[in-house]
Amino acid sequence: MNNLGYWLHDARAEFPDRVALIDLSRTPPREVTYRELDERMNRVANLLTAAGIRAGDRFVLGAANRFEFVEIMFGGMRCGAVPVPLNFKLSAESLEHVVADADCRAAFVEVAVTERSAAVVEQLGIEKRWEVGGGETADEPARAGWFDYAAVLAEASPDFDPPVLGAHHPAFQPYTSGSTGKPKGVVLDHEGQIWWVRCLKKYWPSGPDDRALAAVPLYHKNAMAGAVKPLLQAGGSVVILPGFEPVAFLQALSEYRCTQVGAVPAVFTILLDHMNLIRRLDFSALRKVVLGSAPVQPELMDAVERAFGVQVGESYGLTEGGPVMLGPPPDGRPVPRGSCGAAWPEGEIRLMRDGVEDARYGELWVRNPGVTTGYHNLPEVNAARIRDGWLATGDLFRRDEDGFFHFRGRTDDMFNSGGENIYPKEVEDLLLSHPDVLDAAVVPVPHAVKGEVPAAMVKVAAGSAATADALRMYTLDRGPAYAHPRHIVLVREMPLTGVGKVDRTEIVEVLRSSATG
Repeated sequence: MNNLGYWLHDARAEFPDRVALIDLSRTPPREVTYRELDERMNRVANLLTAAGIRAGDRFVLGAANRFEFVEIMFGGMRCGAVPVPLNFKLSAESLEHVVADADCRAAFVEVAVTERSAAVVEQLGIEKRWEVGGGETADEPARAGWFDYAAVLAEASPDFDPPVLGAHHPAFQPYTSGSTGKPKGVVLDHEGQIWWVRCLKKYWPSGPDDRALAAVPLYHKNAMAGAVKPLLQAGGSVVILPGFEPVAFLQALSEYRCTQVGAVPAVFTILLDHMNLIRRLDFSALRKVVLGSAPVQPELMDAVERAFGVQVGESYGLTEGGPVMLGPPPDGRPVPRGSCGAAWPEGEIRLMRDGVEDARYGELWVRNPGVTTGYHNLPEVNAARIRDGWLATGDLFRRDEDGFFHFRGRTDDMFNSGGENIYPKEVEDLLLSHPDVLDAAVVPVPHAVKGEVPAAMVKVAAGSAATADALRMYTLDRGPAYAHPRHIVLVREMPLTGVGKVDRTEIVEVLRSSATG
């Protein structure tokens, strides 16, 4: 069947009463079997169909880590609807752009964790809206004007007859930040996503006794590609943490006998501060740790291996590209430290430098069935980044003589902070919205935990009483916390190059010196 919503069909048929999901977001934890999960996905499909949502219509999915996220995401796909998973940490302006750009016709929102998302849905007049987690107790009635998701779902039929979807029908549409300052919708089709699930099963199969821990956000590919998709197609189980907290993470990893876990490097940097607890807990079931979604320091990988006594791997991918293209090779060759792996099978990779292919160094281009069919409503971006099926990733790599790839930076100003992509222009625009800010430049500076964090040089108006601390709070109040400048230097004039442009090289030197001084 050409529908990603049924990717666990074989596991459901073979292991109907096995536990698929263990949700630790509530007390006691909620266990969901394959049979129940399959039926609840059908109920979601029926709920949307009854609400008049047609194949191809987009809908908002704004929820934290809980099992309902999985059933809504894939249940919606079963009727051909297209989920738009929200990074609800974004500013209200960015959230409004995402929901409006996707032309969402319905919404599922966990209001308790993302009031901003709920307000955007209401402001844009989306009438078909369900509150996830609302009305669970008598003291917490569902939000006015919203349907109680749990109550409505219980009334829907557990049987569903899926429509036939055309070639390249969109499966879901996540949004990634862009150098234009606005998130870009990435259209991913059923055919390409099913291809990737088949690759996982063929080359890196999980088994029914495997269990993964998912603590990073489910709206990120790290959790979906690293835990949910591979484990639930094999009859394994996924333990869902509502969010990352180091003690809870370590206790869940031990108590639930998880065999594998993946996360961004910053997670493990924080975990290593709890070595006393790590030594006391039992991790004998753990067989695999994978770091990704951000550059990984070799020293961190060595430290994690020593702490947990298991081999640590690294991989590389991006939402629009497959999603994983580089990682440990299927032939078992060891990956050298500092490399995120070799090219994985059934996909094409090349390095481009000055418009021609270079065997050793250049921008990574990828082509495979999982590459996005295009950025939503952005024909100019599509023309620039997608050519004859090849996606220009914007990431620079060196390929060594053994075929292993080493990340070397970006072709634009984007940088990664603890797993979150940050584009300086977005932060600069936020600073410039302050009435006293005349100019701003944002660059990354080193950080012990997150790898890099934003820092800013800011020119304020003469006589302004604005301080660096006040401007930091201004960005925290109006944008995602991970993107706020950790260091701000106020200046009377911005440094300029000989041709009158802002001298970013000098700014980097000043801010890095300030951050470490």
